Amino acid sequence: MPRDLDLRHVISPAVRDLIELANLGDFDRTREQISRLRGCTRPINLVGHTTTRDHATGETIRSYSTSGEPTGRLLTTCGNRRASRCPTCSRLYAADTYHLIRAGLSGGKNVPETIRAHPRIFLTLTAPSFGPVHNRTITKDGKPQPCRCGTRHPDSAPELGTPLSPKTYDHTGAVLWNAHASALWARFTLNLRRTLAANFGITQKAMNAALRISFAKVAEYQQRGLVHFHAVIRFDGPDGHTSPPPAWASTDHLLRAIKPALKRTTLTVVSDTVGDREIGWGKRFKVDEITALGDGELTDKAVAGYIAKYATKSAEDSGTVDRSLVCRTCSGRGTVGGRIRDLCPDCEGTRQAEPLRDLPVHQHVRQMIRTAWDLGGLPEFADLKLCKWAHMLGFRGHFSTKSRAYSTTLGALRDVRRAWRLAQADAARIRAGHSVPAPDTMLVTESSWAYLASGYRPGEELLANQTRHDINQAQRRKHEGLEPA
Repeated sequence: MPRDLDLRHVISPAVRDLIELANLGDFDRTREQISRLRGCTRPINLVGHTTTRDHATGETIRSYSTSGEPTGRLLTTCGNRRASRCPTCSRLYAADTYHLIRAGLSGGKNVPETIRAHPRIFLTLTAPSFGPVHNRTITKDGKPQPCRCGTRHPDSAPELGTPLSPKTYDHTGAVLWNAHASALWARFTLNLRRTLAANFGITQKAMNAALRISFAKVAEYQQRGLVHFHAVIRFDGPDGHTSPPPAWASTDHLLRAIKPALKRTTLTVVSDTVGDREIGWGKRFKVDEITALGDGELTDKAVAGYIAKYATKSAEDSGTVDRSLVCRTCSGRGTVGGRIRDLCPDCEGTRQAEPLRDLPVHQHVRQMIRTAWDLGGLPEFADLKLCKWAHMLGFRGHFSTKSRAYSTTLGALRDVRRAWRLAQADAARIRAGHSVPAPDTMLVTESSWAYLASGYRPGEELLANQTRHDINQAQRRKHEGLEPA
């Protein structure tokens, strides 16, 4: 039974709340909920219920309601892929991405192992130069070379990626390139198919009937604030990963087609305000053949790990912020109200959630954000929604994408975990002496859920910190060989 507590002598709000949680009753269930989140930074709080019944007999198979929880709510993981927001959920996303990429290279997850024999390459595409920047280049011997400014910058130098001459740097071109990077990739894949068909001496229709080009890619920010892409490109048969490509389609054909396809890939941006611009890829690109598992330097495992690592990164790795700068109160309009509109009380008409001049970022990043914001106010760029994506320095695409027939999907991987959890629940029912429905039994589930809030109570945050500490210690012991992996 919960008791009335006098906690006025407890100074810490977190400790006071933790004592109140322990006094609610069934404190073990409270700790179990938090430990299952494995240290999620900002879990979703839900209220509601769900019941699963046998359609034929009406027997209740499973039922759950948050009214039975000590705190009256259910905590579930946030699912954020960004490591800067939630390291726990981002690790799960990275693991899923790794298995997705790996399956398309070496098989598994309902992808046949014969996929290893398909021609495939690893491609890195970069943005063009919009002005010289501070950089750090390394010789073959591992010695750093001086920058154009004459300095040998260390790895952590804050000026890396910033313009040597901020006044002449083309911030407008850089933002517009980021904004059109995804469209440029789509145009490149189209031109790659055209180039391959021309090299094979057949029509595109004939090539598509015999050959499919599958890919998976991730976007990564460079220090100068521009994205570049890492991609796996693979030859398949017409049915995707389940069918082999024709014998006349080799890795050499794929390697030879990349450069001409890149050269012919351009987009024209029309603007009366900033002038017409032609957007294309940078001169620097890298393309390598992916070797079979364990045979060569660029193996299946290495490529999958490389892509999965960047799948959890975001624009903040280039020094920007990880939140939208559009005022939520007025949705970026600057005014509120119906017919009679008043200035938004929060942004005072600036449409910004916080003043750009106060952002804790480098001057180069601030100028990129300000340029994106200014371009977002021009009618010719309204469809780009650059104000919404100003914190991303103009980039509007997904960080991780793939073609439909590359391999499995993230949804399929989540379904496997969900099926495993249901199997565990059925096993618990058997141990408790209850019957388990047959596989062909028709089940009906009725659910009602509502969002309550995000985050922990102060006392729960202490428990979450302990969970993170225990997980980190266990990982450290495994890494040091003190415990079996």
